[in-house]
Amino acid sequence: MFKEGMLCTIYLSFFTVILGFVLALVLAVMRMSDIRPLRFLALDHQGRLREQGFLFALSRINPVSFIATVYVEIFRATPLLVQLFIVYQVLFHKDVINLPAVTVLGFVKLNRFLPGVVALALNSGAYVSEIIRAGIQSVEGGQTEAARSLGLTQGQNMRYIVLPQAIKNILPAIGNEFVTIIKESAVTFTIGVADLMAAVKAAQAGSFRILEPLLVVAALYFCLTFPTSKIIAHFERRMRRGDKR
Repeated sequence: MFKEGMLCTIYLSFFTVILGFVLALVLAVMRMSDIRPLRFLALDHQGRLREQGFLFALSRINPVSFIATVYVEIFRATPLLVQLFIVYQVLFHKDVINLPAVTVLGFVKLNRFLPGVVALALNSGAYVSEIIRAGIQSVEGGQTEAARSLGLTQGQNMRYIVLPQAIKNILPAIGNEFVTIIKESAVTFTIGVADLMAAVKAAQAGSFRILEPLLVVAALYFCLTFPTSKIIAHFERRMRRGDKR
């Protein structure tokens, strides 16, 4: 049971990291976008720029950034357990999205596993998007202007100039978030996912021992999180070698 629970926790964390990171990139781009469909309201009938007023405020509305901001604030301000139950009991209800009760990856129940991954990814994406946005904004604007003067497009500037420096800046925070995902995946046992905590409950019920299964699962979580943090620290040191020259 502990072996299968450990594998299930690894699967949960792996798919959550992938989906959460993709979602975070989309949210970060949305929050940093400059899409203002009512921009024309900033000009008066003489073509001069308004400095204040209701029409000036309307011209500054960015619906794309607003939607992303609302999403991030809601998911950061509500408990993960509540989000998990909403996703499982509402979004993946049989009348909305009816998942088949099939077994995937050898022993994982799809109708329990997928809602857990979705809930964890939705929560993680909100946090990682802020990390990515902060990393991109930490790169000096003068470098973007220099890239533009050399003829680089916005995509080339982001790919070759901004993102390499941003990733180096946000790598420690991203690593902490990955470790947090491994630990937070424990809440999915409440919806029937056969992870490590589910193995603990089964072992306690079968052996009538409370402490020993908890110590085993604590050691297993340590074996998952400690190497992960060390691997990320290794890549962080390698990426910062150029700063010491």
